[in-house]
Amino acid sequence: MPRSSIRKTRMFREVSKIPSRFVKQNFLKNLRGATNEFLDSNPDLTKSYLHLLLFVYDLEFFTISWLAENYGINRKNLADRMVYPLVASGYLYKHFDKLTPSQTREDHLFRDETKYNYRVRYALSQKGRLAVQRFYNSL
Repeated sequence: MPRSSIRKTRMFREVSKIPSRFVKQNFLKNLRGATNEFLDSNPDLTKSYLHLLLFVYDLEFFTISWLAENYGINRKNLADRMVYPLVASGYLYKHFDKLTPSQTREDHLFRDETKYNYRVRYALSQKGRLAVQRFYNSL
């Protein structure tokens, strides 16, 4: 990549911004301040909880196994330290609980999950969605 050409008159400045035609919007520039301010106003959330809520914001529902694989955290630690406390505080809820699958013969023949080994599907609650929206607005 070629070196950028900067005028010598800018050599003694503390900072020089790139022209706006090259960088349109940079909302993440305020990420640290917005995160700290948001977490101060929501004492029941931590930074790791907020990151998890941001990760699952676009999902309809998910299992802990899928989340552990895609989020990059051990399944047991994710469940015990993040998902269960968020369920207890109301930011996540059980979308499909255990013993939910149908009892039709076709489902039992063609599905790997029966009512005894069915994994719970979690989803972001309304409280969680509103919290993520408040965070996006603060950015």
